[in-house]
Amino acid sequence: MTTDEITALIGDKNAALLSHTCETVTKDLLHLPSPDFIDKVLSQSNRSNQTLRSLASVYKHGRLSGTGYLSILPVDQGVEHSAGASFAPNPIYFDPENIIRLAIEGGCNAVASTIGGLAMLSRKYAHQIPFIVKLNHNELLTYPNKFDQVIFGSVREAWNMGAAAVGATIYFGSEESDRQIKEVSQLFEEAHSLGMATVLWCYLRNRVFKRADADYHVSADLTGQANYLGVTIQADIIKQKLPANNGGYKMLNSESMSYGKWDERMYTELTTANPIDLCRYQVLNCFMGRAGLINSGGASAGETDLKEAVLTAIINKRAGGTGLISGRKAFQRPFTEGIALLNAIQDVYLDEAITVA
Repeated sequence: MTTDEITALIGDKNAALLSHTCETVTKDLLHLPSPDFIDKVLSQSNRSNQTLRSLASVYKHGRLSGTGYLSILPVDQGVEHSAGASFAPNPIYFDPENIIRLAIEGGCNAVASTIGGLAMLSRKYAHQIPFIVKLNHNELLTYPNKFDQVIFGSVREAWNMGAAAVGATIYFGSEESDRQIKEVSQLFEEAHSLGMATVLWCYLRNRVFKRADADYHVSADLTGQANYLGVTIQADIIKQKLPANNGGYKMLNSESMSYGKWDERMYTELTTANPIDLCRYQVLNCFMGRAGLINSGGASAGETDLKEAVLTAIINKRAGGTGLISGRKAFQRPFTEGIALLNAIQDVYLDEAITVA
């Protein structure tokens, strides 16, 4: 897509996103994606040469190769949401080979999926596209349903199949989060010791966060803190939902008990209500961009998917983020349409006219 096509797609209502300037924390203070991001930023860390090489294999693959930006296809919903519910719109994806093919033909930097799905095709594809092996999942077969991330595989097996990275989810804010933090910290330490990179799904989970007036699971202040906890356990890349509101700390402290710690300047000086500024607050909490922030593409809504995916990419890029990790919008539609949607996302990051705000 050209700049004109992108502008026409998002419409006049969203045109201001292309001209907005962040006046909270300015872009000169960030560590921004660039062709030499690994050399400038990550090589200063404790990551081993092998881990840096694994990260380079991800950053230097696909249509965004060498830009510093990432486009990743994640398909773990067969476990997370049930295979039937996830793949009924397009049954070819019961076969994990088609997931990998979509990532390759869609020009992605990497494919993220279950250990079983990637292991089944590892000898055929591990050398063709970087694998990110998702090691834990929330399964919804237990009755009544529970929400907990349980380990499904080992770091050693991910390494053995030639994976470039491992991924995991932590439900920050949940009763199980302490255990998950300990488990994932150990997984990431082992992955780094074997020369693999690490990707963390930094999701919030607590029934109190969801209110009739707003869902604070996507509040900038709370998701930003989840990001900070994620980089603290040495995640190289943070996956987070795009913020849709703010004021989670304020809401929770309006109840009968206190919650966490917050400062009014979080809302007056560090961000505004603008979607780009809200996302920039998430970037700040990724050590000012030293760990890349990739935002989730979200659920498939049908006809508006392309527009929503492009808008999310614009917000992420202009905020100083590192890319998009979009699954359902791509695989819950015909194969060629999925490729087109992934390419449209990538076109935002390839478009030099769309700059960091």
